[in-house]
Amino acid sequence: MNQVHKFLKKLDTKRRIVIIDILEKLQRKDFSNLDIKKLKGVSNLFRVRKGEIRIIYTIAEDSMIKILKIDFRTDTTY
Repeated sequence: MNQVHKFLKKLDTKRRIVIIDILEKLQRKDFSNLDIKKLKGVSNLFRVRKGEIRIIYTIAEDSMIKILKIDFRTDTTY
């Protein structure tokens, strides 16, 4: 089980539904109504913010979106 699945398993149902909705939007490349920011110092690395949850992702050369990490906002999240 990867880190994303572990994190989703720990969440309550309401938050899990919100995160899954965001992940589906990212896969469809529907970036509307998402708080997305390019992270400084690293090329091709982005974050989506939803409340205290952060989703870190990258866009590969073949335009595929790869989720790297989902976590609660802390000093070490990004």
